[in-house]
Amino acid sequence: MTGRRPWAGDLIHDGDADRRGIVTDVRGGAVWVLRPECGYGRWTSDRPDRLTAVAPREEMRHRL
Repeated sequence: MTGRRPWAGDLIHDGDADRRGIVTDVRGGAVWVLRPECGYGRWTSDRPDRLTAVAPREEMRHRL
């Protein structure tokens, strides 16, 4: 992501998992909890450098 780490509500692409998701939580500033853009499930990432912004949370509010 450019200029900041991903945070709750951001739509991201996880380069390690090769999938898109939404950040739902950041635990201790070290583990990012993600859910799929659509559907069920969740996964975690401890590598924020591999999470690329698709749309920050500010843009996501306008998509609803």
